[in-house]
Amino acid sequence: MNQLLPLIVASPLLGAALLVATGRRLRRIVAETVGCAVAAGTAGLAVYLLVASPSSRPLVEWAGGWTPRHGHSVGIVLVGDRIALGLATLISLLVVAVLAYSWRYFEEPPQQQTGTFPALVLLFQAGMCGFVLTGDLFNAFVFFELMSVVAYALTGYRVEEAKAVQGALTFGVVNSLGAYVTLTGLVLLYARTGELGMRQIGARLDARGGPDALVLVAFALVLTGLLVKAAAVPFHFWLPDAHAVAPTPVCMLLSGVMVELGVYGVGRVYWTVFAGPGGVASSDAERALVTLGTASALVGAVMCWQQRHLKRLLAYSTVAHTGLFLVGLGLLGPDSTTGIALYVLAHAGVKAALFACVGILLDRYGSVDEHELHGRARRLPLVAGLFAAGGLALAGLPPFGTALGKALTEEAAGTPLTVLFVGVSALTGGAVLRVAAGVFGGWGPRPVGDETYETHGEREKPETSGTFGRVPDTMVAVPAVLLLGGLVVGVVPAVATQVGLAVDEALPGTASFAPEWTTTGVLLGLLSAALAAAVGTYAALRPPGATARDWTAPLRRLHSGHIGDYVAWLLVGMALLGALTFPGYLAS
Repeated sequence: MNQLLPLIVASPLLGAALLVATGRRLRRIVAETVGCAVAAGTAGLAVYLLVASPSSRPLVEWAGGWTPRHGHSVGIVLVGDRIALGLATLISLLVVAVLAYSWRYFEEPPQQQTGTFPALVLLFQAGMCGFVLTGDLFNAFVFFELMSVVAYALTGYRVEEAKAVQGALTFGVVNSLGAYVTLTGLVLLYARTGELGMRQIGARLDARGGPDALVLVAFALVLTGLLVKAAAVPFHFWLPDAHAVAPTPVCMLLSGVMVELGVYGVGRVYWTVFAGPGGVASSDAERALVTLGTASALVGAVMCWQQRHLKRLLAYSTVAHTGLFLVGLGLLGPDSTTGIALYVLAHAGVKAALFACVGILLDRYGSVDEHELHGRARRLPLVAGLFAAGGLALAGLPPFGTALGKALTEEAAGTPLTVLFVGVSALTGGAVLRVAAGVFGGWGPRPVGDETYETHGEREKPETSGTFGRVPDTMVAVPAVLLLGGLVVGVVPAVATQVGLAVDEALPGTASFAPEWTTTGVLLGLLSAALAAAVGTYAALRPPGATARDWTAPLRRLHSGHIGDYVAWLLVGMALLGALTFPGYLAS
C-alpha cells in the first residue's frame, strides 16, 4: 500500500503532461473530461488510502528505494499519516469541484491551446498534494515552489489584461521572496544537523540540548515563508490583489485550500521540528502565533467590511479567518488544535462556494461591484440562498462545521480570544450578508462609498464569451455541494472524531478524540450569526452616507498596491517574528 503514495502526486502530473502534449489535437470537451477524470481518480486514490491505511502507523514510502543508511537519509520520503491523506483528499475533491464548475463555460484566452487551464489546475493539485505528503523540509520547499509557480500562471491567466499581469507579478514577487527566506532557514538547519527530514532534524536538535540563536533564526525564516503563503498580517498584501484578477475557479483554490496549507505547514514544522527541548519554547511559539493571528483577524475583518469589490471582500475575509486559525494553532492545546482542523475543513467548502457564487454574478452581469450590482440579481433566488447560507456559515451558525471548529477553539481560548472569534466571525459574515441583502434582495438605497480608497468591480470582463442569460446547472450545483460538505463536517459526529484522531496521529498529544457540540459553543455560534445578520441588515438599510469611515483611512492607505511597499512589510514581518520569538531565549 505504501507504493501507492507517490501516485497521489504523480497522477495529476502525468495528466497535465498528457493534456499539454495533446492539447492542440483535442476537442475542448475531451480535454476537460480528461482533467476531471484524472482529478477524480486522484481523489479516489487518496480516499482509498485514507480509509484502508492502518491506524497504528502512517504510510511511509522512500521514492526510488533510497532508504536511510546508518541513520542518514538523502532520499525523498512521503509520509501518509491521516491528516496528510485527509488534506490530499480535500485538495483533490476541491480540484474536482473547480473543474466541474469550469465545465464548458470558462473561456480560455485565444493564445492558449485547448486544455491549458485544466493542465495547470492538475499541476497545482500535484504541488499541493506533494506539500502535504512530503516528510522532509527540502522537498516541502520544492513542492511549495511548484505550487507557487503554477499559482502565478493561474492568477495571471488573462495575460491580455494589464491588471491580471500586475496582480500575478505582485503574487510572484512576494511569494518568491517568502520561498527564498524559507530556503535560507532550511540551509541553516541543514548546516546545524546534516539532515533534511523533519523528524530527523527535530531529533538532532533535541540531542544537542537547548536552542541557540541559529535555531531561532531558522525558525523565524522558515515560518516567514509559510506565513506568506498563509497570507497572515503583515505578509498578506498580495492576496487581495491576486484574488481581484484571478479567474473565479482559481480563487476557489487559493482561498479554499492553498492559504490553509500555509497554516498546516506552520503547525507541521513547529510540532515536528521545533517543539522539542532543542527547538523553540512553547511560550515563545504561542506568543508569535497568537500575536500575528490576532493582527490578521482584526485587519482582515476591518478591510473585509470596507470592500465593494466582491472578490476582494472575500479575500480579506480569508485573511481574517487565517488569523483565527493561527490563534487556535498558537494555543497549542488539544481542543484548539482539533477545532482549527475542523474549522479549516469546513471553511474550504464554504469559501469556495462563496467565490463560485461571485463567479455567477460576474458571468451573468459583467460586474463584481456591490454598488453597481445593487438589486440586479433578484432573479437568482437559488444563488441568493447559497450566498446567504455561506455568509451565515462564515459567521459560525450551528450546525455548520465552521461553527463546531470555532466553538471548540473558543472553549480552549478563554474570554478575550473568544470575543475576538465572535467579533471577527460576525463582521466577516455580516459583510457577506450585507452583499446578499443588497445585490440579491435590493434592500435599502443604492450604497455610496469613498471613491478614493475603494477598488471597484465594475465593467469586469466575464469569464465566458459573453454574459449569459441562464446560469449553467454545474455552476449552481458545485457551490450547493460545497456548502453541503461544510454542513456535514458539523452534523456527522464521525467526521469530527476522525479529524481528532488524524490530528493526534500527526501531532501526538495535541488532539481531542471526541470533539462534540456544547451548549456554550452553540450559544456563541448563534450569537455571532445573530450579530452578523444585524450588522449586515443595518448596513444594507442605512441611508447613504450615514456612517463615517474616516478612522479606517490609514489602514486602507497601507494597502497601496505597490510591490515595493509589500516587500518592505515582508521585512517588517520577519523582524516582528524574530522579536516575538527571542524573548524566552534571552531570558534564559
